[in-house]
Amino acid sequence: MEAREFLYRLSLVRGIGLVTKGAIWTAAQDSQRYDDLAVLASEVGLNMDHTADLIANFYGNELDQQLAVNAKVPSICLLDDEYPEQLKEIAHPPLVLYYQGDINLLKKRSLAVVGARKQIQYGRMASDLLLPEIVNQGYPIVSGLAKGMDTIAHQFTLENNGKPIGVIGTGLDKVYPAENQKLQRLVAEKGVLITEYPLGSAPLPYHFPERNRIIAGLCTACLVLMAKEKSGSLITANLALQENRNVLAVPGLVTMSYSAGCNQLIAAGARSALSSNDILEELATPIAEK
Repeated sequence: MEAREFLYRLSLVRGIGLVTKGAIWTAAQDSQRYDDLAVLASEVGLNMDHTADLIANFYGNELDQQLAVNAKVPSICLLDDEYPEQLKEIAHPPLVLYYQGDINLLKKRSLAVVGARKQIQYGRMASDLLLPEIVNQGYPIVSGLAKGMDTIAHQFTLENNGKPIGVIGTGLDKVYPAENQKLQRLVAEKGVLITEYPLGSAPLPYHFPERNRIIAGLCTACLVLMAKEKSGSLITANLALQENRNVLAVPGLVTMSYSAGCNQLIAAGARSALSSNDILEELATPIAEK
């Protein structure tokens, strides 16, 4: 079996998580051995029962059918030149990305915009103040097509003829939340829509923390618009910090619960986003220099 087929089969196999898949892929690359899954599974610490299940699934008819179906969808994998270098460098890069739209946008410096799953007027005002110059200078805006601030970020980008990058936690044939169906289609038409999940994948809860690492890995800088003390936005911000991206946060009233997470990030050393210049300075700095 050649490396590319092995990688695509591994990305689709059931019963193991993304960390184990990444470890198996690394072991296969190190040894340049793609035909002995049992040995590779043993090298990464899988027990005999898990290994037997993995092998049965890896070479099964169901996975063959999945490969055939998903081959009809544009995709890139870790072996492709189109795969963005900054995403390869994160702790657990997606083995395969399925996409609709302009995949070349993934190689540009970009700003991730994340925030509360509620549309808050202060967040909308902050985006109107901070994002126009970012979009005008051609930086793509990365977000997760979720409710609230994600939706605002994508809508703003589209309304101002910018380039949106939408990272979803489902297959390309699914929409979550359902009310963002038109927005998801526009993101794919005007920018690019990406996912690591094959066709038919539902919006399972664990998909969204996994999706967040892709948002953090793609961006040059990450802006947190609105966030509570404990939120998915802070998870994304922390992932961005771990991957050596710079994080900015919009400060807010100490009495506003949706500003508590942003204020805490600033207290911990994140840069206050007071103007678009603050963001542009971070986008102009190469990731390696931070």
